[in-house]
Amino acid sequence: MMLQRHKSPQTKATTVIAIKVLVNDGMNPEGIEIFQKAGISVDDRRRKPDELGRAIGGFDALTVRSSTKVTKQVIEAGASGNLKIIGRQGVGFDNIDVEAASQKGIIVKTAPYGNTNAVAELVIGLMLNVSRRISKADHTLKNGKWSRRNMEGYELSGKTVGLLGCGRIAQRLSRLLSGFGAQVIGYDIALDKVREAFPDSRIKYVSKEEVLRADYISLHTGGNATVVGEKEIALMKPNAIIINTSRGQNIDESALYQALKIGKIAGAGLDVYAEEPESESTDFVNKLRGLDNVVLTPHLGASTKEAQMKTSIEIARIVVDYLLKGDFSNSVNVGETVEMEEKQVYPLFIHHLDVPGAFAQIDGKLGEYKINIRENRSREIGTGHVLTVYLVHQLPSKEALAELKKLDIVLRVAA
Repeated sequence: MMLQRHKSPQTKATTVIAIKVLVNDGMNPEGIEIFQKAGISVDDRRRKPDELGRAIGGFDALTVRSSTKVTKQVIEAGASGNLKIIGRQGVGFDNIDVEAASQKGIIVKTAPYGNTNAVAELVIGLMLNVSRRISKADHTLKNGKWSRRNMEGYELSGKTVGLLGCGRIAQRLSRLLSGFGAQVIGYDIALDKVREAFPDSRIKYVSKEEVLRADYISLHTGGNATVVGEKEIALMKPNAIIINTSRGQNIDESALYQALKIGKIAGAGLDVYAEEPESESTDFVNKLRGLDNVVLTPHLGASTKEAQMKTSIEIARIVVDYLLKGDFSNSVNVGETVEMEEKQVYPLFIHHLDVPGAFAQIDGKLGEYKINIRENRSREIGTGHVLTVYLVHQLPSKEALAELKKLDIVLRVAA
C-alpha cells in the first residue's frame, strides 16, 4: 500500500490513497468529522462477530466501545489485511484481546480522558443514592406505599471517603467531594507516579488498610485482579458503603453479597460486574439483585452525552495521529515513549541531504557496526537538508562515526 502524504502548515494536502476506519459501535458526529477532515473514510455500519471477521481486513483502523468483542480471530483476520490500530472509545479495554493484537503488530489505544468527569459524577450519584435510600424510596412510592420507616440514611458531609486507586477519575472525584465537606483519603500501588502526575492533588495518601476503614470506599483500580475480597471487607466499618465503577472483577462478589446480606457493611453501589450480559437482549443474572441495600446500574459510567462526545473526539484524534504521524500516545500494548521501555538509548544527530535513499544509507552503515536503531525523528532544516536524531541502543564508536561522515549525503554527525 502506498503512503499518504498529509497536510502540513506550509503545504497543500495531496491524498494518494484512501485510509479507511470501521466505527463498529457508533461515534458522535464530532469524531467522524475529525476522520473526514483528515481524508479518512468512515464506515459506521455495525458488523456482527462473523461479519466483522470477514470485513476487518479491508480497514486500516477499528474503533469500538464496550459492545464489540475484538477477539483473537477478529485480530488475526485484520492482520492478514490492512488493520493497524484498534481504538477503544473509553478507558477500559477488557473487550479487546490485547495479547493477540501485540502478537500481530497491531496497536491498541484508548481514550482515557473523555469520561473522567462522567464516571466521577456517577460515583457521587451512587453514594447519595445508597446513603439516602433513594432507589428504595422511589420503588416503594411507585408501588403506592407511603413509607418512611427504615428509610433513615447517612449524610455525605463530614464523612471520610477512601479511594482505592488515585488516577484521573479519583482526582476529579476528590475535587467534587470537596463541595460536600468530605475528607478524601486514597491509596495507590504506584504512588510515586501518581504524585508526579497530580502534584496539586487534594487526596491525602494513606495505607490501603486506612482507606478500608473509611465511611465510603470507592474503587478506581482497573485490571482484572480482586482488590476487595473477604479480608478487605472484614476491615470495613458497619456503616461503610462501597462503590465500584472500575471493573467487576475488582470486588469478590460472593464476599460482598454475604457482607451485605448479614449487615456487615451498610450498602453498595455497583456499576460493573464480574459477568455482564453481551447485549441488552440478554438477562442480567446476579444474586446481588435480591438485596435492598445495594444500588445497581448497567455500566453507565461513560453514558452521558458529554462523555460520548468527548471520547469520540479523543479517540478520533488518537487514531488519526497514529495513522498519519506514527504517534504512540495512549497505547496500551507498547511504551508511549522510548523512556517507558526502560532500555538504554544514545542520541545520534545527523545533518544530511533530503534525498531518496538517505535513510537507507545511514541505516545500512549503522547496521554494519551492529548498532540497533530504536527510533529516529527527522525535520527539514534549511533548503534540501534535514536534521535526523537517531536513538540507538549501542554507543557509536569513533570508527562508526567516521564512516557515517564519509557518506556523500551526510553533512555533519554529532554523538
